[in-house]
Amino acid sequence: MMIRKGGPADVQAVLGMFDSAVAWLTERGRTGQWGSEPFSTDPARIESVSRQAGEGGMRIAEVGGEPAGCIVVGAAMPYVPSPVEPELYVQSLVIDKRFAGQGVGAALLGWAREEAAGRGVGVLRVDCYAGDDGNLVKYYERMGFSRTLAFKVGEWPGQILEMRISRDAS
Repeated sequence: MMIRKGGPADVQAVLGMFDSAVAWLTERGRTGQWGSEPFSTDPARIESVSRQAGEGGMRIAEVGGEPAGCIVVGAAMPYVPSPVEPELYVQSLVIDKRFAGQGVGAALLGWAREEAAGRGVGVLRVDCYAGDDGNLVKYYERMGFSRTLAFKVGEWPGQILEMRISRDAS
């Protein structure tokens, strides 16, 4: 697996990753996280992925030369409380369902942890969907994050999690 910097040329591949995740969730009746419509047909989601691709915090994991997952890091999202100390925030993480179970998410989160340490920040934060069976929150806990604050955006239930970073781990 290789992790490389992402950019505008990756927008279609990342939209495809989201589309595969949405289809997988929809097949299981779990539309609360991202809805049931493909990201690639939603102008607001296309704009969001395009903006993130141009901001410098996007990384793409490739498996066998194919884009398999994407992480975007940067500043905290506007709907969560501001950080109380310097941090790196996982704004987005998505894995193409064709590559599920191959450690793509863990590798991308490992890259983010190393990036935070390299920047000398003490915390890596992420928020995620906390509805349904809570499996997404449990996933982040297995990856070394701890729950900090539950929140809602409208009716969407979210959970903020954080990972303490050793500043000498870089």
